[in-house]
Amino acid sequence: MRTSAIMLAFLVAAAVVPAQDADFRRPEPRPAATIFSPLDLPAPNSIRTGAGAPGPDYWQQKVDYRIQAELLPESRTVRGRAAIRYHNESPDQLDYLWLNLEQNAFREDSIAARIGGRTAIGMRDAEGDGYTIQTLRAKGKDLPYRVYDTLARVELPKPIPPGGGVFDFEVEWEFVIPERVFRRFGIRKAAGGTIFEVAQWFPSVAVYDDVHGWNTLPYIGTGEFYSNFGDYEVEITAPAEYVVVCTGELLNPKEVFTREQAARLRKAARSSETVMIIDPDEAGGPNSRPPGKRPLTWKFRAENVRTVAWAASDVFVLDAAGLDGILIQSAYPKSDYKVWKNSTQMLRAAIAGYNRRWFRYPYPVATNVSGAEGGMEYPMIIFCRAGSEEGLYDVTTHEIGHNWFPMVVNTDERRHAWMDEGFNTFINSYSGEDWFDDPGWGRQDPGSWGGVLRNPRLLPIETPADHFPAGMYGQIEYSKTAVGLTMLRESILGPERFDYAFRKYIERWAFKSPQPADFFRCMEDAAGVDLAWFWRGWFLESATVDLEVTGVDQPEENRLGRITFRSLGGMPVPLRYRVGFADGTSEEYDLPVEVWYTSNRIVERVPGDRRIVSVEADWREEFPDINRDNNLWLASEEEEDAR
Repeated sequence: MRTSAIMLAFLVAAAVVPAQDADFRRPEPRPAATIFSPLDLPAPNSIRTGAGAPGPDYWQQKVDYRIQAELLPESRTVRGRAAIRYHNESPDQLDYLWLNLEQNAFREDSIAARIGGRTAIGMRDAEGDGYTIQTLRAKGKDLPYRVYDTLARVELPKPIPPGGGVFDFEVEWEFVIPERVFRRFGIRKAAGGTIFEVAQWFPSVAVYDDVHGWNTLPYIGTGEFYSNFGDYEVEITAPAEYVVVCTGELLNPKEVFTREQAARLRKAARSSETVMIIDPDEAGGPNSRPPGKRPLTWKFRAENVRTVAWAASDVFVLDAAGLDGILIQSAYPKSDYKVWKNSTQMLRAAIAGYNRRWFRYPYPVATNVSGAEGGMEYPMIIFCRAGSEEGLYDVTTHEIGHNWFPMVVNTDERRHAWMDEGFNTFINSYSGEDWFDDPGWGRQDPGSWGGVLRNPRLLPIETPADHFPAGMYGQIEYSKTAVGLTMLRESILGPERFDYAFRKYIERWAFKSPQPADFFRCMEDAAGVDLAWFWRGWFLESATVDLEVTGVDQPEENRLGRITFRSLGGMPVPLRYRVGFADGTSEEYDLPVEVWYTSNRIVERVPGDRRIVSVEADWREEFPDINRDNNLWLASEEEEDAR
């Protein structure tokens, strides 16, 4: 680059600095690698590009299931058989398959049971026998397999060829739903009957991807799941008095509802108001079901989903409404009616808000179920438990939010739970206004988080879910992630810039499986900014924010104030400060985070001839400063008297 005469004159003038100024301007040396250094991310390629987008060679596997299952309420047994078609879209020949057998976590000898309550969600009180697999075969021949805890390796008769090879096989299994379940699903006794919530309930093919090959982390409890997209045809047979709701569209309403109920269901799909399908007076009564004593088979179809879950009860109240072609419904016992009568409208409001802000809900059905589980999500169906209006909306908007993360943007929840729980908690924090008409309801407050960051035992956000000690998982994966994204949106990028980039991330990775590097790169690419310092300090490390106003120098001869600031924590933030003057006026200053590039100590000059009496850094409390006492400088009485 050529150096102009003006530039040269500037450099010469800058070199002639009075000795007094030199002390303020001397930078403190930084190591060669700083928090601003580029992240050590995997090299981009034709599968995952440097722009944080799927490349032209991106691939992922697809697995389709045709499942017939039966619920036997008296013995708490689920029996099932499935025809599974595995599509190998990878460039690799596959010599074997891995199956997830998550019910095996409830066995006494499982990893989950043996580590007890040592992880964030322990299974000390859970019980069960896991899966009994009756058959596993292809083309009528048994497939050899070996079970290892919650996984099974299946030997194939011949390798599955790459680039579109298909393998068909069948499995038959059964398991007893444990009476005590730590999370995810379970049994609830309600007045006059029982509610069964059934999830992670069938042998499913593990994910094979371009990053890890076969994903074979065991199911321990905290880390939820990482699964393939596929199409499902599901038939669930239950006693005639039971009502079943499931992931997917109900294909045979005329067979499982009375004529009047089927008509109400059609009406509800077109109504913005809630329509009772089975009202509280009907629920559990003989007239609530079609005539006849036979068991009923409920048939559902779901396309492009990660998994399927369902619920069944002989005391369900069922109501529904519509939203832009989506059937929104709630199933709950009569005893919950006082609060749950609002569930469908809550679900409708939450979905409408997420549609408007981020990405349109892509499925035809959304169902909320009141049962044993306090809060758990699956595609098109959520399990919630709450006894107040605020509590119900809080859990409802959270669980349905998971249909964006990770049901649409499919992430590995065992390794990167923050891309699931944290992203969802973040979008939830803007959802309160959709029901309560209060923009601040549930909003994350980064400024109040300094006390949390003082904990020396904090683990980085990018820690596998099952590695957190009890009590820390929710604080870090849910809250810290959400606080960080709120800070990024509200105080670093601004809403317009952040929202464009975040929507672009969802759009690029809808129905695909991003990694952390893809998120970091996509946000930087779409926002047009280098955020290495932010990702490193907030997500990859446990850095702290600590701004200090070190002092103020105000020479008498010209009253040109010089204010010294330091960034004492490991994570810099934009420097926003307010200066108060003796005449009662004040000025606000806003400096970008880049002011900390070369040193953690900077000097800022305040022009004019007004006496400075106060300086406060982060005066709006936008950032989680761990020590606000050193954010404020006040002129001493001696200094004021000297003036």
